[in-house]
Amino acid sequence: MNIRNFVKALLRKKQLSSSDCKETSLHRCLSVFDLTALGIGSTLGLGIYVLAGQVASTKAGPSVVLSFSVAAVASLFAGLCYAEFGARVPKAGSAYVYSYVTVGELMAFVIGWNLILEYVIGTASVARGYSGYIDSLINNSVQNKLKELLPLHLHGISEYPDFLSLGVTLLLTLMLVIGVKESSRFNNIFVVLNLCIVLFAVIAGSFKADIHNWQLSKSEIPSTNKSYNYGDGGFFPYGFSGMMRGAATCFYAFVGFDIIATTGEEVYNPQKAIPFSIILSLLVTFLSYFGVSSVQTLMWPYWDQNRAAPLPYVFEMVEWHIAKWIISVGALAGLSASLLGAMFPLPRILYAMATDGLIFQQLATVHDRFKTPVIATVISGSFAGLMAMLFDVNELADMMSIGTLLAYTLVAVSVLLLRYKASEEYIELKSPTRSLEKSDTAPSFETYLSDSSLDHATTLNSGFVVDNGMLLSTEDYTGRQILQQIFNFNNLSKPTYLSSQVSTYLVAGIVLVVLAFHCFLVGVEDQLSSLEIQVIIPGIILALLLLIILVALWLQPSSIGNLSFQVPFVPFIPFLSIFINLYLITKLSKATWIRFAVWMCIGFIIYFGYGIRRNSNYHQPKDFQATDDSKCDDETKSGNEESPLIN
Repeated sequence: MNIRNFVKALLRKKQLSSSDCKETSLHRCLSVFDLTALGIGSTLGLGIYVLAGQVASTKAGPSVVLSFSVAAVASLFAGLCYAEFGARVPKAGSAYVYSYVTVGELMAFVIGWNLILEYVIGTASVARGYSGYIDSLINNSVQNKLKELLPLHLHGISEYPDFLSLGVTLLLTLMLVIGVKESSRFNNIFVVLNLCIVLFAVIAGSFKADIHNWQLSKSEIPSTNKSYNYGDGGFFPYGFSGMMRGAATCFYAFVGFDIIATTGEEVYNPQKAIPFSIILSLLVTFLSYFGVSSVQTLMWPYWDQNRAAPLPYVFEMVEWHIAKWIISVGALAGLSASLLGAMFPLPRILYAMATDGLIFQQLATVHDRFKTPVIATVISGSFAGLMAMLFDVNELADMMSIGTLLAYTLVAVSVLLLRYKASEEYIELKSPTRSLEKSDTAPSFETYLSDSSLDHATTLNSGFVVDNGMLLSTEDYTGRQILQQIFNFNNLSKPTYLSSQVSTYLVAGIVLVVLAFHCFLVGVEDQLSSLEIQVIIPGIILALLLLIILVALWLQPSSIGNLSFQVPFVPFIPFLSIFINLYLITKLSKATWIRFAVWMCIGFIIYFGYGIRRNSNYHQPKDFQATDDSKCDDETKSGNEESPLIN
């Protein structure tokens, strides 16, 4: 393989025929209710009982309710982008498949490989938390006994082998092997129970609410000591910046809705079900966090909530002791749903990557009876269980963030690339139906669009080929043509080859400038706080450059597909998603980036040693064409007309 073919292999895109949109080896059995419950279950775990109190006491105070609001809006941007791709590409694999279709193979592998790590660590973390919470209810007797009998004295390894977390993980692995519908029923029960407990906490807590706890004066706050400063009291005790720091933490409370996008091949009418379920699950999750954080900070002063389990603690302090045990039941239900939500997408990512040949193809084996990816499920569940049993996964928690944020960013980028891409294939016609001689008068592009008497393909003396209403390049563009297209001075309303290429470079420019802007902000945070002129001017220049590129992209002609859902206000909503995600990426620690590099080295060994040559897309027949998104949408909808949305 020479250099040119090697580069082409890295950038090749996944091709989908119309039959690929509706044919699957998996079992289509999930309804809108099942999908929404999966999304809620994966996001509304133990955090609802812990996170609000901890963020309030250490970062935001009572303004934690606004922190959750800001985080919800930021998550909604990413959710809308996922929703559009769920309508475009109803296939298993989530962001991996989306980036494979639009960006190319190498980036798709990077995203898929990091999603694997994200879900493995997520499963291990929740399993460990599950066993720890159960053990805490019986005074940590299991933990103490195992530390005595089987102590582990190794750095980075757990102090004892947590057999309970291993057993819980393997039990859910077996459940996932048996069937998707059975697993979703299990999840639905615990999600409903969890939501009932949350509703109980909000209603019961409102009877003990005291607005004074949102108006505490500084004299009512404990004196600042060397270990911690409790702020200045009031609704914003840590200021507006504290509220925003809280929002960055709360953002991760909404991570998990992308599980819905991994079920594209197991859903009735995925074009409608996936977008609706993503938005509905985010709405329910936000209302839950907003309600709990409101009553929790109204019931008890924010500065006294930095506890391992602040919500039960608050009810105990207002002398509602029975509520502590009721909330404990809800926490276990939330953990059960959260554990299933962490485990559910992992084998589907493996299945999608193995089907494409990027990793070992045996992982794509589907059980004849259960219609589940059995080998991928067993291997991923066992691996996650062993990690939960042996490792202190708290040190690896940030690794979950990289995979998630990269996936969110690539999905937003992919939405922009597809929205400004011409729908027809750009192929050079060697034998046009009719040629215009130089003496002929060449019709303008606008005339062509309105003149149906012209042939299907016409070679114009301007050097372009027109096919299906599109301008196709047959010669190099001049600098003037490119400059005119950057700001669309010709007022084109339909994408052309040139506008599509210009849009691609503008999207790349947005990503690079945003990344440079955030790196600049991280490096000069202290100087910015003191308003030093030498850092303000470069910041303004970068912001203006970003604004110019964004406006140029907004002026480009965009395609309007026949999709059941499309992101509104393009390019602004995808841009905001990219902006927020890249900001959070730049805030990750150096240790996280080192672990990320090690994990990627392992992945690249597999990809360059196996996947790049065995990729199924590499062996596609030459006449294989990618299907237009609207056709894919129509094909899948017609194949599911009899399928109910809610069973």
